[in-house]
Amino acid sequence: MKWLKGRALATNPSRGDRPLSEDYEIEIEQLPLGAWHRARGARMVEFAGYQMPIQYEGIIAEHLWTRENAGLFDVSHMGQLLISEDGAAQALEAILPSDIIGLPVNKMRYSLLLDDDGGILDDLMVSAREDGIYMVVNGAVKYEDIGHIREYLPDEISMNHMEDHALLALQGPKAVDALSRVVPGVEKLFFMECAAFGEHLWISRSGYTGEDGFEISIPADRVEAFATELCNQAEVKPIGLGARDSLRLEAGLPLYGHDLDPNTDPVSAGLTFAIQKRRREEGGFPGAETIQMYFAKGAPTKRVGLNVAGRQPAREGAEIYAGDTLVGKVTSGGFSPSLQTPIAMGYVTAAHATPGTQLEIDVRGKRLSATVVPMPFVPPRYHRKGATK
Repeated sequence: MKWLKGRALATNPSRGDRPLSEDYEIEIEQLPLGAWHRARGARMVEFAGYQMPIQYEGIIAEHLWTRENAGLFDVSHMGQLLISEDGAAQALEAILPSDIIGLPVNKMRYSLLLDDDGGILDDLMVSAREDGIYMVVNGAVKYEDIGHIREYLPDEISMNHMEDHALLALQGPKAVDALSRVVPGVEKLFFMECAAFGEHLWISRSGYTGEDGFEISIPADRVEAFATELCNQAEVKPIGLGARDSLRLEAGLPLYGHDLDPNTDPVSAGLTFAIQKRRREEGGFPGAETIQMYFAKGAPTKRVGLNVAGRQPAREGAEIYAGDTLVGKVTSGGFSPSLQTPIAMGYVTAAHATPGTQLEIDVRGKRLSATVVPMPFVPPRYHRKGATK
């Protein structure tokens, strides 16, 4: 893995807790919009090897603005990959557990990168384009992902890491109103559809907040003007990583490195929708034997939502008990701005995963009452084809 030397490394870059080699040089990079964020009052923090905006006017205010209007998130730290040449879809099915061959052009689906035991190395989005398969992987492990995918792809299949492109996410119920003024035609997309707009924009109707919205891939040298034009729309404000985290938690969406890692599998994590029926039956992907066994017999643990009594939040790492028995651990938790109550997600033994189960969470020696509940905590508002309003 010497090819990684000198690249930006993640704040949490490991596959689990595996340490990095001392050969690697940590280099904090700047986003294409770094100066733009600072000019708008962003508080910047190091995340996934980049200086990222954590907040502008406050996490709660930005969270609620996105739920009611439209928030613009800079997610340019994530890895954008374009895999092309004939046979790309077939080649990727040897690496990913999803149906890539059957994915129509201008459609996308959620997928996973797995190890040989079925452990989750990353979660990602896959889109079929006229010029190949476009993938977005998590920024904290993108260089490890690239190395892993390249190792298993046939030599004749090309993979372009689109380092010259930025990635924006416009999220919220009014996102479509704002974006359709700037890019007419995007309103015709439905959830999990994508398309090219002009020569420079690749836009999908997707996101990670539970709201309707879009992700926009754009050349880095054009992103500042584009972001400024979006923020000139009355519905749009720039939003930081803090609100993105609280929004995705309310939406019950797992975060790699916290709720997902090589010690978790798709069945335990409740991500079986990423493995379509044909792939479940045929296998032929890393970890297939383990995952097929879990489909047949059930996984020993399950990712669950937890409503926490009182006002004190339970954070990542807090232990979950049934009486005196340790039954799990919190992987994400915080105070929900929308619900005005603490919420959490975590893994518990399958016997304690039924909604309504009463548990306790140990927070610094104090036991908090918690109830297992279905996720998402806040109903999603995706713009699905055929859905009634």
